[in-house]
Amino acid sequence: MCGIAGFLDTTGSASGEEMKRMALQMAEAIKSRGPDDHGAWVDQDEGIALGHRRLSILDLSSKGRQPMVSHSGRYVIVYNGEIYNFQDIRCELEKTGVAGWRGHCDTEVILEAVEKWGLAGAAGRFNGMFALVVWDRKKRTLGFARDRLGKKPLYYGFINGIFFFASELKALNEHPGFNPEVDINSLALYLRHNYIPAPYSIYKHISKLPPGHIMEIPVNKLTRGDAPASLQYWSARESYERGESSPATDIESAVTELERLLKDCVGIRMISDVPLGAFLSGGIDSSLVVALMQAQSSQPVRTFTIGFHEKGYNEAEYAKQVAAYLGCDHTELYVTAQEAMSVIPDIPSIYDEPFSDSSQIPTYLVSRMARGYVTVSLSGDGGDESFGGYNRYLWAMSIWRKIGWAPAGVRDLMATILTMPPPSAWNMVYGLAEPIIPKRARIANPGDKVHKLAEILALSGPVEMYRWLVSHFKEPEKIVIGAREPVTVLSNQGAWADVDDFVRQMMFLDTITYLPDDILTKVDRASMAVSLEARAPLLDYRIVDFAATIPVGWNISDGQGKGLLRKVLYKHVPRELIERPKMGFGIPIDSWLRGPLKDWAESLINEKRLAEESFFNPAPVREKWEEHLSGKRNWQYYLWDILMFQAWLETYHG
Repeated sequence: MCGIAGFLDTTGSASGEEMKRMALQMAEAIKSRGPDDHGAWVDQDEGIALGHRRLSILDLSSKGRQPMVSHSGRYVIVYNGEIYNFQDIRCELEKTGVAGWRGHCDTEVILEAVEKWGLAGAAGRFNGMFALVVWDRKKRTLGFARDRLGKKPLYYGFINGIFFFASELKALNEHPGFNPEVDINSLALYLRHNYIPAPYSIYKHISKLPPGHIMEIPVNKLTRGDAPASLQYWSARESYERGESSPATDIESAVTELERLLKDCVGIRMISDVPLGAFLSGGIDSSLVVALMQAQSSQPVRTFTIGFHEKGYNEAEYAKQVAAYLGCDHTELYVTAQEAMSVIPDIPSIYDEPFSDSSQIPTYLVSRMARGYVTVSLSGDGGDESFGGYNRYLWAMSIWRKIGWAPAGVRDLMATILTMPPPSAWNMVYGLAEPIIPKRARIANPGDKVHKLAEILALSGPVEMYRWLVSHFKEPEKIVIGAREPVTVLSNQGAWADVDDFVRQMMFLDTITYLPDDILTKVDRASMAVSLEARAPLLDYRIVDFAATIPVGWNISDGQGKGLLRKVLYKHVPRELIERPKMGFGIPIDSWLRGPLKDWAESLINEKRLAEESFFNPAPVREKWEEHLSGKRNWQYYLWDILMFQAWLETYHG
């Protein structure tokens, strides 16, 4: 695992030595992605400079050093990731006459694959997580590629005659020619989603290469400031459409095939020349990954869990039971609120651009703990999207069936009636009735929930309901001054899969949006901040392709998701260790903002500061803040969005 950075300067203003120094400086900014080695390659005549930081996982010798030049001398590469099937590709190349290997790392195989089959042909053969940049010295072309599901990041863009690229934005900031400007339209997207979806970034003129895409840019086009559109070499949409047209027909055969695939996907991710372990929450996904690791290991698998003392946020006790049953070498760490909050000042530099999924904090903490013992850790990411694990899959359509029968006018009237009393009034009524309500049926913030129900009643159908469910600020243009929210996959139904089952549609959309731009961004930045490589077997594209053939009812039934994963898991772990309500990997931001984080938050969103910075309309932000402090509403996620941007702005542009 590594960090990559570089640029192509069309101005010709820098010497070779200056270019090398700048490339190394850019790479140094992302040293945590690769603390073991560094290097730079420069061609002053072409204006190209490549920088690299290395985290040594396979072939720890200098033969794996980057930037690396191909055998023929035609291609030069900087690469971040792991190709799990590189040995198979190496054998395929040898059959075509390729020989004289210098070492046994995957980087060398990637180079020769590109030379043999071209960038698209090579990328289509790779099974792994990767972001790479390759310079073709013969055609004077820069090539870019990113893995199918978007595990590894890659930013790029053209500013002031220089084409920049890097694993993280902080590397670009190190180049003296980089002059970033906040894109307020992307900021609107951020407030809607708590992340900035690809291909957008927080800066104007800087993009993210979408997952499953390649891009090849001739230098002569760059000199005109013209970069071609990226091209897909793998499509999740095609997988879902193909899966619905040719679904699996026998559930027992499907379970058998899934277990076979999972064993292989886990097994190839256990290959490492450095210590290896796994994150274990005690949930279905991570428990299954660890079970299959232990089944293929002669030694106890190292497992890691973070625990919290706050009820409702702690799964450590369940993880401990699963680890004990499987015979793992388990490590757990209970974190106090003070320890968790101590991470907050570092969040802007860890996550690099505004990002406000609050589970970023425990994800970083468990990564930091694991790095004290291992260099590689497997995770259970990807199970929710492919096998129907999110609550919205379980009840979104159920809710619509219950309210959709009513004409829109009736539902609008009901919504109006429900919102006429403020949340505080509903809270008062509920307080009077609470003594006669069974304890198991009692809820927190009843007024808040009544107003959310009113919002749902006003929706026009399943499509609008899904957008509502995956949005924080529903009208971010009213918050971000002067913004116009750009078109994304979620707002462009022409990009949606041609499938009849709307639950399947939600799973597809989450796979290409929420998964890469939230979940995988969160894990990549948290793990790389501590130089830990995180591998996700459930994100092997073969699993995604296979899961797309599974009828929704096989996974989602009786109020539960992940039906097929459960069937495989219960062959290895007793059902009673797993069966319990789904618990998110979160922290009590709501109470922290009313307590120990109150002064910090107030300093970032006081009315004078918001007005001077001119990004946010102060009135609605202050209204939510005051309602949250009073307990009238729980605006934790909305406020966290604002606060994380403000903290980022202070760190990079203060």
